[in-house]
Amino acid sequence: MNVVWTDHAQRRLAEWSRRREITREAIEAIVRSPDQVVAGHAGLQVAQSKMENGLWRVPFFDLEGGRKIVTVYWTSRINRYWEE
Repeated sequence: MNVVWTDHAQRRLAEWSRRREITREAIEAIVRSPDQVVAGHAGLQVAQSKMENGLWRVPFFDLEGGRKIVTVYWTSRINRYWEE
């Protein structure tokens, strides 16, 4: 699966890399094989994976043959976003 990054997503990754030591490869792994995908705003989907006592959320939209990452963020508020 091809993964495309927006400029915004790349800037957010750089910020989170400093704060949480997450790598580009780890985020792409989440998008390719998330623990869960939930509906987001404006037709986006959100790939989610539990890690580091929190939740990585990666909003994206599908492209032909891949996914385009819109942004990346980590939250400790798992219960707010996780769908059972």
